[in-house]
Amino acid sequence: MAQNIKLRIAGIDYPMVAATPEIEEAMRLAADEINLKYNAYNERYPDKPALDKLIIVTLNETVNRIACQKRMQQLGEEAKALQTELDDYLAKL
Repeated sequence: MAQNIKLRIAGIDYPMVAATPEIEEAMRLAADEINLKYNAYNERYPDKPALDKLIIVTLNETVNRIACQKRMQQLGEEAKALQTELDDYLAKL
C-alpha cells in the first residue's frame, strides 16, 4: 500500500510516495546518504550554490552505481564460467 512521506534533502522538504515499506526505508536511507554527502561538500565549498553541490553528489552516486553494475556483471560471468567448469567436471566422473 502506497504511503505519502516527506523527505528533507539539502534543507528542502520533498513530498514523495513510497509504494511499500521497503521502498520507504530505502528512500529514507538514500535521503540520509545524500544529506551526508551534501553536507560534506557544503563544508568544503560553502560559497558554491546548492544545485552545484547536489549535482556533484548525483554524479558521484551515479558513477558508483555504474561501477557496481559492471562489477555485478563480471561476477555473474565468473559464476557462469565456474558453473560450466563444475558441470564439465561432474560429467566426467
